[in-house]
Amino acid sequence: MSELSWKEAIIRVLTTAAEPMHYAEISDAIAEKGLRTNFGATPANTIICTILSSIEKDGERSPFVKVSKGHYALKEKSLIPGGDEPEVEPGDETDETGLIKAFGMYWRRDKVLWTSTPQLLGQQQPGSAPVDFASEKGVYLLYDGREVVYVGRITKDHLGNRLKYHTIDRLNGRWDRFSWFGVYAVTEDGRISTTTDDSFSLENLIVTMEALLIEGLEPPQNRKRGDEFRAVEYLQVEDPEIQKTQIVQLMDELKKKL
Repeated sequence: MSELSWKEAIIRVLTTAAEPMHYAEISDAIAEKGLRTNFGATPANTIICTILSSIEKDGERSPFVKVSKGHYALKEKSLIPGGDEPEVEPGDETDETGLIKAFGMYWRRDKVLWTSTPQLLGQQQPGSAPVDFASEKGVYLLYDGREVVYVGRITKDHLGNRLKYHTIDRLNGRWDRFSWFGVYAVTEDGRISTTTDDSFSLENLIVTMEALLIEGLEPPQNRKRGDEFRAVEYLQVEDPEIQKTQIVQLMDELKKKL
């Protein structure tokens, strides 16, 4: 079966959806249903760009309709009695994430090769291109198992350097996992944008603070992450050099036994 275009894949997902979906959820559904094999580095961004481009360029002929902030449906499924489309306030979809643009939860220390310039590799979803988050700035947590043992911030340095330092300082033997929350977004070509949006609002600050507390502490009574927090979570990818090293070590052991 030939690869579906992004637009075709989005329509396929929304056709079977019971309710409007957020564009990040559409991205996950496309991967789960196997509708595409090529995702690039930022599939969620590609989804929202495809939808908004269709709405802008195709006008009434666009199959998509915005139902609420970040949530979309097929126009034919969203019509209410009388044939009117739901009224929603226009708005930029990119301002939903608060001050945090990307984050990773419970990444394993042993999946990183701690060289002088370590790579912190993550992907938006299985099949998407990996991104190196070593140059991120923001805040991070170190864990011993599931217990938080240290909270740090990165303002002048970079995430990779700060974590590398903790492999040789007094915390070296006290952590095996880490979570991070970054203020830099990922560009379409899979790089970290070192520019930030300087616009500030009290709502953005509160959204960010709530999300950090919920994600970092995981209180049992919070059944979902912070309201309106739509920063993209990235799944950890093991540094490929680790696998190469393990293969070389295995080959050496086999040679010794021969």
